[in-house]
Amino acid sequence: MKRSSILTLVFLGLFTIISISAQGQEKKESVGDKIEKTAKKVGDKTAEVAVKGTSKISDKVWKGKMAPDGTDVYINNKNQKYYVNKTGKKVYLKASQIKDRPEEKK
Repeated sequence: MKRSSILTLVFLGLFTIISISAQGQEKKESVGDKIEKTAKKVGDKTAEVAVKGTSKISDKVWKGKMAPDGTDVYINNKNQKYYVNKTGKKVYLKASQIKDRPEEKK
């Protein structure tokens, strides 16, 4: 009787330790994953800044208008309207997607 209760306690203890360690491993994010996410964010921001800088030089900014996300609208030499999204890609707009920019109160 004592032996079976001792074995039961040992197995219960081992099961608890194994389940706790398994849960801890599932919740932790590896250093490689953190670096990958950070590198992606930095790359996206770099691409966005680079494309916006190129667009401001080579294309015109449409004053008084904004894209659906509130950013500047650019017009290229083919009269196409676009904005630059968060990943640095040009997203071309239809006329219905372009909004008037609200007047800033001074």
